[in-house]
Amino acid sequence: MDASSDKIALVTGASRGLGAALAEGLAARGFHIIALARTSGALEELDDRIRAAGSTATLAPMDVTKPEAMIQLAGAMAERWGGLDVWAHCAIHAAPLTPAGHIDPRDWQKSFDCNAHATHGLIALLHPLLMARKGTAIIPADDVAGHAYYASYGASKAAQMSLAQSWQAETQKLGPRVLTPTPAPMPTALRARFHPGEDRSRLSDCASEAARILEQAFAKAG
Repeated sequence: MDASSDKIALVTGASRGLGAALAEGLAARGFHIIALARTSGALEELDDRIRAAGSTATLAPMDVTKPEAMIQLAGAMAERWGGLDVWAHCAIHAAPLTPAGHIDPRDWQKSFDCNAHATHGLIALLHPLLMARKGTAIIPADDVAGHAYYASYGASKAAQMSLAQSWQAETQKLGPRVLTPTPAPMPTALRARFHPGEDRSRLSDCASEAARILEQAFAKAG
């Protein structure tokens, strides 16, 4: 891993949508980006945009649901940089909208593996790295729990947010800082699956939402 900046940001789920926008926004603020996602092609396109803007990135084509891969990544970051300044967690699994009584067990399992279990594992691995640099974690919220047909995504996202909010409450005094902002609706591929036919011109673009979230994060940091 190489970096031209001593400020390090890990973005999980960085290949598209809000994750990619946060990666570009952090790069513009002088961070070296560790961009993690399963999709290599989209990561390479992100890397091209970051480098064209004069910043640097390290690509990590990995799956957050693979604990051994996350352990390897955390160890590499600890060895190379000794800590982490920002972790933005946008990796998500969005199962198809389905009545609660008809959820495919595989979709239910994938939802909890990615949205809840992987988040728990990453918190455990990254907490000491964030502590080492008095860093900030950003875990975006999405309050759809209890909405019709959202049972799989909504339940697993609610579990993720409950976990993140408990971590947030526990770290108020000693750190790291944990933020759980709620983005405005954006024209992402995920939203298109949930809201087909929606007028996407009315939605906030990902770059604007990323800028708003980062402005709040760094204002609080100051």
